[in-house]
Amino acid sequence: MNKKDRLKIIETSSKQVGGGVFYSTIVVIASFLPLFLLTGIEGKLFHPLAWTKTFILIIDAFLAITLTPVLISFLLTGKLKPENKNPVTYNLEKIYLPIISWCLNWKKTVIGFNIIVLLIAIGLMKRMGSEFMPPLDEGSILFMPVTLPDVSNSEAKRILQVQDKIIKSVPEVENVLGKAGRANTATDNSPISMIETIVLLKPKNQWREGITKDQIINELNSKLQIPGVVNGFTQPIINRINMLSTGIRTDVGLKIYGQNLDSIYSLAIKMKKELEGITGIKDLYVEPITGGKYIDITIKKDEIGKYGLSVDDVNMYVETALGGMIITSTIEGRERFTVNARFAQDYRNSIEAISQIPVKTQNYGTVPLSSVAEIKIAEGPPMINSENAMLRGTVLFNVRGRDLGSTVNEAQQKLNFLFSKLPKGYNLEWSGQWENQIRANRTLMFILPIVLLIIFTLLFFVYKSVKEVLLTMITVPFALSGGVYMVYFYHINLSVAVAVGFIALFGVAVETVMLMTIYLNEYMEKLVADKGNSSETISKSDLRKYVMNGAVQRLRPKLMTVSVSLFGLIPILWASGVGSDVMLPITVPLIGGILTSTIYVLFVTPVVFEMSKEHELKKFGKLILPGKNEEE
Repeated sequence: MNKKDRLKIIETSSKQVGGGVFYSTIVVIASFLPLFLLTGIEGKLFHPLAWTKTFILIIDAFLAITLTPVLISFLLTGKLKPENKNPVTYNLEKIYLPIISWCLNWKKTVIGFNIIVLLIAIGLMKRMGSEFMPPLDEGSILFMPVTLPDVSNSEAKRILQVQDKIIKSVPEVENVLGKAGRANTATDNSPISMIETIVLLKPKNQWREGITKDQIINELNSKLQIPGVVNGFTQPIINRINMLSTGIRTDVGLKIYGQNLDSIYSLAIKMKKELEGITGIKDLYVEPITGGKYIDITIKKDEIGKYGLSVDDVNMYVETALGGMIITSTIEGRERFTVNARFAQDYRNSIEAISQIPVKTQNYGTVPLSSVAEIKIAEGPPMINSENAMLRGTVLFNVRGRDLGSTVNEAQQKLNFLFSKLPKGYNLEWSGQWENQIRANRTLMFILPIVLLIIFTLLFFVYKSVKEVLLTMITVPFALSGGVYMVYFYHINLSVAVAVGFIALFGVAVETVMLMTIYLNEYMEKLVADKGNSSETISKSDLRKYVMNGAVQRLRPKLMTVSVSLFGLIPILWASGVGSDVMLPITVPLIGGILTSTIYVLFVTPVVFEMSKEHELKKFGKLILPGKNEEE
């Protein structure tokens, strides 16, 4: 074969598959459009993936129709052998031909079996749990217990020390760092009653045999049962993300808005009682709105006149003794600090001690503060939270041992009667990760029909036939069924990460079936060229022969396309370490869907294709060739 003939073959082959390869790549790009419209946490997480995939595929699409044919012309040298002489191709065809022949002989059985597989997959999907994002193992634990709002500094310190000692006794714990109160910043509004303890764990190879992180948390929870303390377990990074994005420090929070703090707190307590006992709800806690203790000093205006004092005089003594009086200031570098003087703690650590604070008078010498003021303990809100110009209370809980979606759905069903009996001016709102999950689902449901329309349009440019497009799109549900089976047997909950896996699978499935359809249509053109385009000249046996030849044609490259995808994905199943928690839910549906879509493309697509061509011969008396018969 001379060089000119060789280049002619390369040119013809490139034209044959070039359009399909180009458009199939564009279809994969279009299938990633939903990721660009994701917002919030899920958008920040998956936008880099979408951009990277898009840029790679755009370059790939142009290289496939420009550079690849040129490289083939340089690299494809020597004596060319027929494809069936290749040992790999020969063995594959030897296995494939009997199976595809059986499938074509038993069309209804094959179609029925696939429909049953699809229906079972739909049933399994309805039984799956749901969550916003798969929990990412950060390698450490954030222990956030809450005690009574009127706890003293010394008691909070004692509880913190006791908890740290208990936590350190667990063999898997490396270090413990606890904090009570808040830092000197407006972004940390933690009261003294809320403790934050970061628990750093040892490497997993140093853990007791068979123990998991969840078991460690359960062991810590059982050991840290201190009266008056409500335990809470989360992770440092996700806790900060939740608090910054939703204002809720747990997985789920029920926000109660109203005008009166006592009414809000009463509603919160009722809702907490209804939520108790629901499977999956852990660390259930009502954020305290009442119960804070305050020292209330009321000046006796009738008495201060007897001693020749004014209200300002008494206030000055109280401020100096309890709050501290500014004496001077000190300068350290560029920073200035005030120096305050106040009574020692022994003189102000009880109501009796405060009552004895000396107040100096002009005519009566020094008198105790109790002579000119009434001193008592008063209750009030430990912290007032407001949102959307309304007072707010919250019921908080984490979800462990169950998926987020079904847990919240059961909770909503139990609280429906309370929702309908709320006083006027009061309303409820679910927040936390559930709020993020609802937002992400709405975005995906909004954009998916648009993506389907875009892909439909792109496929129409390839086939120039609506029927061919519909036959290609039928592949998608069957491809997704394999992903559903894989997700179900891996016990993975439906989440945004799983949705991303199915979105990627959508494009890969369409790409695979396009290659098969291109070869099948090529052999229909050969059939018409050999036998003529008429039902009188084309018999069923002729149609069967050319369909089988089209299905077998380029069997090796079809399987290579699938194998490359699988070889790149399967190692992720054994990945470990930080980040693998998110990658697994993306990969599992892809692997399962690629396997089932390949089976469908190799064995069911030829069956459906032959049935459609038989229908064309019966109805129109000829074969409808995409892009040709319509133009004629």
